[in-house]
Amino acid sequence: MPTPREMTETKYVAVGDADVAYRVVGGGPFDLLYCYGLGSHVDMHADGVSDMGQFLDAVASFSRLIFFDRRGTGASDGLARNAMPAWEEWAEDVRAVLDAAGSDRTAIFGGNDAGPIAMMFAALHPARVSALILANTSPRYLEADDYPIGLSQAIVDAVVETVGSLWGTEQLAAVMNPRRADDVEFARSLARTTRASATPRDAAAQYRYILENVDVRSVLRLIQAPTLVLHASHDALLNLDHGRYLADHIPGAKFVAVPGHGILDGEGELAFVVGEIAEFLTGHRPVVDVDRVLTTVLFTDIVASTQQLTSVGDRRWRSLLDAHDRAVREQLRRFRGREINTTGDGFAACFDGPGRAIACATSIIEVTHALGINVRAGLHTGECEVRGDELAGVAVHLAARIESRQRGRGCGLEHRKGPGLGFWNRVRGQGRTRTKRHTHHVEVVRRRRSSDVGITADLPGPVGRAVCT
Repeated sequence: MPTPREMTETKYVAVGDADVAYRVVGGGPFDLLYCYGLGSHVDMHADGVSDMGQFLDAVASFSRLIFFDRRGTGASDGLARNAMPAWEEWAEDVRAVLDAAGSDRTAIFGGNDAGPIAMMFAALHPARVSALILANTSPRYLEADDYPIGLSQAIVDAVVETVGSLWGTEQLAAVMNPRRADDVEFARSLARTTRASATPRDAAAQYRYILENVDVRSVLRLIQAPTLVLHASHDALLNLDHGRYLADHIPGAKFVAVPGHGILDGEGELAFVVGEIAEFLTGHRPVVDVDRVLTTVLFTDIVASTQQLTSVGDRRWRSLLDAHDRAVREQLRRFRGREINTTGDGFAACFDGPGRAIACATSIIEVTHALGINVRAGLHTGECEVRGDELAGVAVHLAARIESRQRGRGCGLEHRKGPGLGFWNRVRGQGRTRTKRHTHHVEVVRRRRSSDVGITADLPGPVGRAVCT
């Protein structure tokens, strides 16, 4: 079912000769304007299930949320690279959107490079701002004699060069958030959104302008609204001193350090941030109902499916795929697995215990082999988030990665019992294999067909004895 965020309509308001895109969602007792800078796109944030989408859904649950793309980003009109607006001009985007949305007084959330715009608006229009939340931002970026915590010119040049070369690519994720460098879904989502937000050269030009020219320190003492300053403890660009500076120079501001590399750095940090915002604006934290289960996720995939299609032809391949699907579903039924979805030539399923999942994977490989189809499988046991009939979370991604790592390999299996317990191996013969933290006894089991090789491993703890082929 679509969320209220997904059912809203993007609208436009004129700001001078430009159009600014915005959306309104939720029906809470007060307005909250979300200002996000470069990298924003209202349609991408409205239609996706990214961290940003989850964040917007959460804050819209207790407010009437207004979010928009400032000029130069996303669905709004672009900017000439040699004619960037002054900060008070960008603040006009805020005024125009609030007028169009019928908001006379609002709380404002200003994140990243939109933070200075929010600060400027709060100082220029105090009667229209009920509260101010600043996240991972700074009143100035470049170092100066009276601002020694700023970035050096060399760092600014490096940031601009990185933005110009990696903007819109999946490699950008590793730079912006090293902790999630291996999160494929996060990297792809970030790449899509940044591509939709601006071109690499436009992004680089705006970053240079912002990092070298922004300085709104003089207006901080004029901000009258209650202010909450949130800053990630391990932000890749701005250390905590930038957030502390804001809290020290805005009258009565509250400072909160957020664990992690970003304000929306995964589910734990997101829940923490939403709780802080809700408590600051409403006086109490929301009751968070997160539906999570411990499950074993299985991914299967046909080996070299494209080559097989080419060799047997469309009609024969369709017949083989139908037989493959019937065989896999029969084994899922037999071992009480639940089909999550199909991927064309593979399946994703979940089990309430690793033993049945491993046995099912073994059986699937055997019965499909009898059809002349080679299948690889990857499994992982971990905590998953339930989203309707589907599952999401790290465990799902790890199972998919384990399966994909088997191209040209033998068997892949990973089980975790708390942090650090893992199993991944490709062996021939008997012996011991060492993972990062544990050692397991491994033996190869030769079955009746010489092509069948099974791996039997004694895993510590309740996981028990695992077999896969």
